[in-house]
Amino acid sequence: MAWDLRGALLKKEERESSRLADFEFKRRVRTLRLLARKFSLDEKSIVALIAKGNDEEALDAITSAHRIDRSTLKMTFTHCAEKARKQLIGELGSPEPYRLL
Repeated sequence: MAWDLRGALLKKEERESSRLADFEFKRRVRTLRLLARKFSLDEKSIVALIAKGNDEEALDAITSAHRIDRSTLKMTFTHCAEKARKQLIGELGSPEPYRLL
């Protein structure tokens, strides 16, 4: 019986890609939730912006809809993203890919 190295590597790639994409999605959601709380905005409507585009597009929508200064919003967003990442690492562990030994 032969061991399929290519198959194992493809399976690892699929699992790692899925795990990393899941972590990134959770980070984006948590970042926007924290941002909404900072500015006392409706969390559900802010988090729904994820489906409409990337983070910059979400910030543009928030800026135009709520008349928040873009530089203040961007600075707060960066702080919330760092906080969200630290929280998720504490809960889920590091998002770094697992190495094959």
